[in-house]
Amino acid sequence: MSRTRNRQPMVHRMARIEGHVRAVREMLVSDRDCPEILIQLAAIRAALDGVARLVFEDHMDSCIVDAVETGNAEAKIAEIKTAFAQYFI
Repeated sequence: MSRTRNRQPMVHRMARIEGHVRAVREMLVSDRDCPEILIQLAAIRAALDGVARLVFEDHMDSCIVDAVETGNAEAKIAEIKTAFAQYFI
């Protein structure tokens, strides 16, 4: 049984991030000041980290709980460790 919660909030956040990325591209095209662009890039990075946190929480609440109940916890924990290693490169 899957306990995956509604991912719509994550999808909504990603849509907002997409718009923000497009705005930064336009800032580059219009030759805006570098500090202003860097501040916006930092905001995008923070927003992406927020989505990553939600995805991780969803994984813990659904996949890991299911894996514990089915006796497959070690494999799922190894899987999330690998994903974390890639995310934090």
